[in-house]
Amino acid sequence: MMLVGYSSSSSEDDSEAATDRHKRGSPKCQEQDGGNNVSPARKKPKIEEQVSKTRLPLPGCLLDMFPEDVSSPTEDSSLHGGRVRSFKHERGSWATYVYLPYHPEEEFGELLEELLSLAGAGGAVWTPQEELHLSLSQTVVLRHHWIQPFNRSLRAGLVHCKRFVCLAGRLRIYCNDERTRTFLGMEVCTGHAPLLDLVQAVDRTMKEFRLETFYKEPSFHVSLAWCVGDLTGQMGECLQGMQRVVDDHEEGPFLLRLDCVELRCRTGNKTFRFPLEP
Repeated sequence: MMLVGYSSSSSEDDSEAATDRHKRGSPKCQEQDGGNNVSPARKKPKIEEQVSKTRLPLPGCLLDMFPEDVSSPTEDSSLHGGRVRSFKHERGSWATYVYLPYHPEEEFGELLEELLSLAGAGGAVWTPQEELHLSLSQTVVLRHHWIQPFNRSLRAGLVHCKRFVCLAGRLRIYCNDERTRTFLGMEVCTGHAPLLDLVQAVDRTMKEFRLETFYKEPSFHVSLAWCVGDLTGQMGECLQGMQRVVDDHEEGPFLLRLDCVELRCRTGNKTFRFPLEP
């Protein structure tokens, strides 16, 4: 927050001038100055230095009023489970992605626990995804003033898209482009055509704002858990054992079901919802 400067009033100037004349006429002042006509202004930098050292911080209530003036979030990966940013944080820039939410069935929790027990047998530490979803875009960066027009464009492009159901049942291992995180995902086995239609609609908006579009041959999946580093070369045999757990589920092969009734766009800490046509 900037402090606006102001000019001293004429009465204050007159008062300071009178004080200055009084000091120059004082024998004591002349004695201290060694008889030389030395201006007191030479001591001013030391006074300013003391003021700067004792300046009080702004109250928290004022900082909350201007969130853009707060220092950028910490980049210490140890505070985020070892995760590393795909791009540097900048003020006024918002990480954004488009997705379909997945609301897990009751038995999903027990299945995931068993899968992660097998996945961690080699020593890797796997962390369950906090929010399960199927991505329909890459993560891109939006400037703050783009957020509303971006979502208006997205809504207009989805106006004719219909609701549908897709199923996933095949486990796969994925790694991000930076090779800093490995993901355990469940790939979609039915529902590719309507998913591709949604991606085309999202890509049109991305192109409009000159942002990166989705992969040319996407592997639609729901990420179940992640770990730090690139483990794609170590999970082959383990993946086969985990797939048997999925296929030999007590009521038949477990299929993750997504009722695709609503598309969502996450921008920073805000979520925009786009209901699909019945």
